[in-house]
Amino acid sequence: MSATDTIATNLRALSRLRWLEVIFWLAAALTIVLFPNRYLILTEVAWLGLFALSLDLILGYAGIVSLGHAAFFGVGAYSAGLLAKHGIITEPAIALGVAGLAAMVLGFATSFLVTRGADLTRLMVTLGIALLLRELANRFSDITGGFDGLQGIVIAPLLGRFEFDLFGKVGFIYSLAVLFILFLLARRIVHSPFGLSLRAIKNNPLRAAAIGIPVNRRLIMIYTIAAFYAGVAGALSTQTTALASLDVFSFERSADLLLVLVIGGVGYLYGGIIGAVIFKFLQDWISALTPQYWQFWIGLVLVVIVLVGRERMRRWAGLPARDLSALLGLAKPRINEPQQPASGGGKP
Repeated sequence: MSATDTIATNLRALSRLRWLEVIFWLAAALTIVLFPNRYLILTEVAWLGLFALSLDLILGYAGIVSLGHAAFFGVGAYSAGLLAKHGIITEPAIALGVAGLAAMVLGFATSFLVTRGADLTRLMVTLGIALLLRELANRFSDITGGFDGLQGIVIAPLLGRFEFDLFGKVGFIYSLAVLFILFLLARRIVHSPFGLSLRAIKNNPLRAAAIGIPVNRRLIMIYTIAAFYAGVAGALSTQTTALASLDVFSFERSADLLLVLVIGGVGYLYGGIIGAVIFKFLQDWISALTPQYWQFWIGLVLVVIVLVGRERMRRWAGLPARDLSALLGLAKPRINEPQQPASGGGKP
């Protein structure tokens, strides 16, 4: 078997859902029945998980650092709000795709800036883009509503039948379905030759360019895809809350996103989703205990995770080496290289 066939076989094996992954998503679906009073926070978890997944695509797989990923989230949020407010597109599912495409266009337009320079340059450029868009949204307050936010958003029933209720049931089911579909698409992307080339670029961009991988083109592609995912997450936020404000462009939103990935793990598709679950419920629990100082305790958890490390925390908890994260496919995939025939000086 050739090297290409071996890699293709391994990629097909990696792209299949493991049985614990099926259980994971079935458990997520069961929350619709088990937690009828928590639909609103579960909806936030769903779109935050999708938002974190979008950042993980560029940070965990391509090594592109960003402090302004909220720019695409905000474009998606305002696009969905404006489409609904002015009745341009009344179907939420179609408006969701259009909002994602708007963020995708911005991602493609700014990707050429991100591919130039080192990590510090990327941090400053991405942060500057988000801050610039925030000021533009504030400047054109007659369109965006400025600091008061976009008012008068009325979201039409989903598929013309399912109205977004005050309890958030329809919004949660809708958000969970979108998250699952886009997760499967992201899984297919990272477990493809394109995904392998991204890992090669992250590990050593010079070597990747030397073996013929178009580094800048690959980075532009994944950055544009990640912008689409972030835009869809922002649109979900607006459609499920009927609100879009300048907060969607804030630095704090991008910082919270990085915190979610630190908690859940970078470079693993489930890391952003699990991090979103832990972050939102931890935030909800701590803010109920100490409304004024919840950020302090969240920061303390982050410091403990960074100083102690996940592996050591798992050992302290008595978890085996092959824990849930490994079974779910959170461990970085390893492609088995084909066996090379041993070279010797003798005759065959």
